[in-house]
Amino acid sequence: MQAQLSGVYLYCSNQLNAMKKSIILTMGFILIISFARAQLLKTFMPSPAFGDSLSQVIFDFKHNYIHIQGESLPPDGDAELFKSKTKIPGAEQCVIYRFHSYEDSTASFQAIMYRGESYKEAAKIYRNTFRQVNKMQINSDKLTSGFLGKMEDPTEDLRFTSSTLKLATKDKIYKDFVAEVEMVNSFDGWEVHLNLHNKKNDADQ
Repeated sequence: MQAQLSGVYLYCSNQLNAMKKSIILTMGFILIISFARAQLLKTFMPSPAFGDSLSQVIFDFKHNYIHIQGESLPPDGDAELFKSKTKIPGAEQCVIYRFHSYEDSTASFQAIMYRGESYKEAAKIYRNTFRQVNKMQINSDKLTSGFLGKMEDPTEDLRFTSSTLKLATKDKIYKDFVAEVEMVNSFDGWEVHLNLHNKKNDADQ
């Protein structure tokens, strides 16, 4: 009888240990999946700082970027050039272009997101910048909207790649407003730009 009880106890003990191991493994698997999902969302979702800075620029487009305009820089051709008081996180430089055009007097904001010799790094930042703009949502009393667009994949053979995202809003001021992510290959290496400006359709020009 005692031997039978010992056998039952040993069996139950083994089963309990097996269940404990199974629960630990399941919990570990769930934790790994949750961590991987969080990292994936972190990779593709815009950071709060990125969204806040971009929103400031977009809001000030209504005022032709006058409130975020900083000190003047040497002109770029026929365009006046100014530093931007608002900087996009990760950008090396943020500037405002003012063109002397009779057709369109709106200014243009440009953030230089990368400048260097590495194609792989430029392509990575190009894609990440597009995704951050594409995923961001603007929710305020000033504007509720987001960007829509399709990314053009860069290749090392192309000297210029551009993806355009349209601001999805019925506000007439933003009728032609777009975010353009550019990847440019010059003699000095690669550059990635984020441009925020008006861009009319070919049919409207």
